Amino acid sequence: MAEDLNQQEPTAEEKAKFEQDVLKAAEEAMKMEAEANKNDEQAAANEPAAEQAADAPAEDKTQAPSAEEILKQQLSEANDRNLRLMAEFDNFRRRTAKEQLELIETANGKLLEKLSEVQDNFERAFASENKAKDLEAFEKGMQMIYNQFAKILTDAGLEQIDPTGAEFDPNCHEALMQQPSETIPEGHVVTVFQKGYKLKNKILKTAKVIVSSGK
Repeated sequence: MAEDLNQQEPTAEEKAKFEQDVLKAAEEAMKMEAEANKNDEQAAANEPAAEQAADAPAEDKTQAPSAEEILKQQLSEANDRNLRLMAEFDNFRRRTAKEQLELIETANGKLLEKLSEVQDNFERAFASENKAKDLEAFEKGMQMIYNQFAKILTDAGLEQIDPTGAEFDPNCHEALMQQPSETIPEGHVVTVFQKGYKLKNKILKTAKVIVSSGK
């Protein structure tokens, strides 16, 4: 599960912003490169004039960087920004995946802690010193433990699917067979052989049912 989370993509908004930044950096780099090529062509066209200027006495002052050198420096800086942006995005993705994994593990830990209480109650109920001589008292104790267990699952978001009398839905029901019915309309559930379960809106297990074929 950790590997899956490490590969998880960021949100659409974060991804779109990252792509816009990369595209902007690439456009700046292409523009700078085009300007550098244009300056190279102009320099080649002005080469005779440059040779004549070379024969003239040199001026005693520091020569300023050429336009080509400036553009190359700007292109290098744009590439550096692009690389840093990609590295920051990758770090953000990894950090987010790690936080999500820790959140899931924490949630699982809390659920297991509550389920361990149910296990403790079963062990106490089956202990020799706590065995009830009265079957009715024992059944009452088992019902209390069951209610505790069911409440934990419900609080965690688990919901039973009990479609008795409802219209058959192949998305969350599994038909085992059909049988005639005087009271249940055709295409509706007569009997639930095994209940289904869903977590929030996700089907975990379909309900196994018997469907009415009508009168």
